[in-house]
Amino acid sequence: MCEPEPSHHHSPLESVHRSQGGKLVDFAGWAMPIDYGSVLEEHNSCRENAVVFDVSHLGTVRVSGDSAFDALQWLLTNDLRRIEVGRAQYTHALDATDAHVVDDIIVWWTGDHEFLVLPNAANTGPFLAALGEAADRVDGDCEFEDITTTRALLAVQGPLSVDVLRALFPGAEMPGRFGVVRITWQDVELIVAGTGYTGEDGVEIHVPAAAAGALWEAVATAGARPAGLGARDTLRLEMGYPLHGHELGAGVTPLQAGLGWVVGWDKEDFRGREPLLAEQKTGPARLLRGLLLSGRRFPREGYDVLSDGAVIGSVTSGNFSPTRGRGIALAFLPPDVQVGSEVAVDIRGRSANATVVNPPFVER
Repeated sequence: MCEPEPSHHHSPLESVHRSQGGKLVDFAGWAMPIDYGSVLEEHNSCRENAVVFDVSHLGTVRVSGDSAFDALQWLLTNDLRRIEVGRAQYTHALDATDAHVVDDIIVWWTGDHEFLVLPNAANTGPFLAALGEAADRVDGDCEFEDITTTRALLAVQGPLSVDVLRALFPGAEMPGRFGVVRITWQDVELIVAGTGYTGEDGVEIHVPAAAAGALWEAVATAGARPAGLGARDTLRLEMGYPLHGHELGAGVTPLQAGLGWVVGWDKEDFRGREPLLAEQKTGPARLLRGLLLSGRRFPREGYDVLSDGAVIGSVTSGNFSPTRGRGIALAFLPPDVQVGSEVAVDIRGRSANATVVNPPFVER
């Protein structure tokens, strides 16, 4: 049903990024822009104005058929009955044995018996395998196709993104938060969802690959500054959003990541339900917390978190927060470490004081 993916990909926008001075790096097998000269300026532009990101490294799988709903309902943790056609939902795919998060995913319900499912960059292959298992379990028709290389994904984000979109699509219906609409632009059909990874208002736009360059130029002309994945990462960290391979992945369950709300506990069954229920009864052995450092120094992944000189946890993501002007981090800590506790982080052999907090680190 699906051919193996090549190990390296190039965004349909690669030549555009190069022409605009984008610094391209290998990101999960994709050549993607990390910045266009200044992560700090791009970050602040998103918080204050509007930016456009190329997020084409995300996978896109079209799932259709009269049993598509049933297959996704079993495979994914969240309850699709909570939404309907024209809505999107954040959800998880779990390992059947220990309920760790195989991937965190956005589902766009685009039409009757049709969904676009967006797994993370490196996880499209494993997701397709799991989807095949789900399709085999249900009665009726469930077809799926990896269409990642046929389209681009643009994320327009920031408080002024609405002005950009009105200029770009005059008179068109705009999706609300987690809404999904179809818009025709220059005779090209776009699918636009009110989703993002920055904590700001905005949308993500599914555009055929052949039209991606023209759309990118139009978005930039309408007022959105090009921004790279470096700023996208600092923006998501300020919001406390998890990143697969850091806060989610092997050994990490939704409960440990503080994402129990992503689980449809009333569903009769879903992949990984039994081990997750067992953990719910005993309580997770660790919890994801935020760390707000007292100064501008910041930790990186793997740095030790200390209490009274003893190691109690490890940083999963850390960076300097442009909005707060301080170091921030996410870390797994014992469940008895309360919000408000004072801890320390070992930053290259020097102790940095930090306070345990509940993200986000900034308000929307």
